[in-house]
Amino acid sequence: MQKKTLSDISIKGKRVLMRVDFNVPLDGKKNITDDKRIVESLSSIKKVLDDGGRLILMSHLGRPKGKVNPDFSLAPVALRLSELIGIPVIMAKDSIGTKVMQQVLALQDGEVIMLENLRFHPEEEANDDNFSKELASLGEVYVNDAFGTAHRAHASTEGITHYVQTAVAGYLIERELKYLGKALQKPERPFVAILGGSKISGKIDVLENLFKKVDTLLIGGAMVFTFFKAQGYKVGNSLVEESKINLALEILAQAKSKGIKLLLPKDVIVAPEISVNAPFHTVVISEIPDKMIGVDIGAETIEKYTKEILLARTVLWNGPMGVFEINNFATGTIAVAKALAEATAKGATTIVGGGDSAAAIAKAGLANEITHISTGGGASLEFLEGKKLPGIAALND
Repeated sequence: MQKKTLSDISIKGKRVLMRVDFNVPLDGKKNITDDKRIVESLSSIKKVLDDGGRLILMSHLGRPKGKVNPDFSLAPVALRLSELIGIPVIMAKDSIGTKVMQQVLALQDGEVIMLENLRFHPEEEANDDNFSKELASLGEVYVNDAFGTAHRAHASTEGITHYVQTAVAGYLIERELKYLGKALQKPERPFVAILGGSKISGKIDVLENLFKKVDTLLIGGAMVFTFFKAQGYKVGNSLVEESKINLALEILAQAKSKGIKLLLPKDVIVAPEISVNAPFHTVVISEIPDKMIGVDIGAETIEKYTKEILLARTVLWNGPMGVFEINNFATGTIAVAKALAEATAKGATTIVGGGDSAAAIAKAGLANEITHISTGGGASLEFLEGKKLPGIAALND
């Protein structure tokens, strides 16, 4: 998708309305516990301010369900942003209305205002026409830098573009399109994709889209047990999608007919229950005991998968290898994260789809050693499925 970006337009003296994804985690005292999402948009924010634009930021936070709820105010975010950029960030009391318009019109070049949580208005998620129009009236130029919400057609991501002439991508979205797009369009080969997570049903569209692109597919996570059951293995009490057993067989046959190397684990870690103190041990897949649950990939599989990752020139990872939230069951996921970092150091392009995989990379302390970590779990998944993202499709070509 060739979209215009911030670099293609002039913004000096203009009111720049920028949609960001500042949906950050807060503790009970309204302190931000992770400011990664704010940091990710700093390059776009600084570009507008350095070029003498008048910046109006808008975002959602949490799920206030269309009602004003002080627990979901963006005020703590405005405070953190002002610390990061070293200038005050004006905090609006609402996202639309006469008072907000007056504050916006009073902005000088290089100043910034943050609108209050968009989702305090039910019209935001309903992509309401009048709400879109009112938001659009605040700015002269629209920039979307919120990849995490690009798969949703909301007023601030899609509706607004019908009422502004200039609608471009910020640097964060530009980066996402560059890496995710290149992986799907022109990957350097060999191209290895690693898919984990609990259910085949959640990844079937990704699998089908990747079948047109990849050389090797490594499968982990609880979804492997549906494949094993389909092949006639006993899986104990492991998670299985009974309704997807035939689909698992079809996927295996499809991979074979397309000449794709699809690898499933040779060994797994099993435990009687999913808990921190549960005893665990490794078994080969043909010997999973009754009443045991598969919770991670085993050492032989880790070795095999690592070897494949290190042979690759492009690696795409979406979904953990096991119940990585529990340290005893995180070994496979951390090993994949380490292999990706090693492959990156050897010159491969490594891309991590957001969500759990991004959390696993952070847990392993390797976030700076991967080529690109997507900021949008749902959005990156839909992009990998080959779906059109409304928030991006609506921008100027």
